[in-house]
Amino acid sequence: MANLPPETLNLIMNLVPRLFDVINLATATEYNLFEQYGETATTRSELDELKNVTERARGFYNRLYGLTLQVAESQPIASSATLNLLRTTIEQAQAIADAGEASVLEIKRAWSI
Repeated sequence: MANLPPETLNLIMNLVPRLFDVINLATATEYNLFEQYGETATTRSELDELKNVTERARGFYNRLYGLTLQVAESQPIASSATLNLLRTTIEQAQAIADAGEASVLEIKRAWSI
C-alpha cells in the first residue's frame, strides 16, 4: 500500500496551513503597502518581493498537495523517486515558508504596516 509514515503526514498537515498563512500574509501586506503608499520607485521592489513570496509559497503549496495526492493514488506502492521528491519538496517548502515569512515581516516593519 502507498502509505506515508505518520511523521511525514503530520509534517505535511502542518506545512499546508503554514504556506497558506504565508500567502495570506504576503498578499495582505502587498495590498496594504499599495493602498497606503501606492506604487512608486521606493515601493516597487517591496511590492515585487511580496509577489515573489506569494508565487513561491503558492508553487510549493500546489506541489506538496499534488505529490501527496500522487503518493496516495500510487498502488501498490509509491515509487522511490516520488517519495524522494516529496521529501525534498517538504524540506524546500519549510525553507520557503521561513524565508517568505521573514521577508514579509521585514517589509511590514520597514514600512510600519
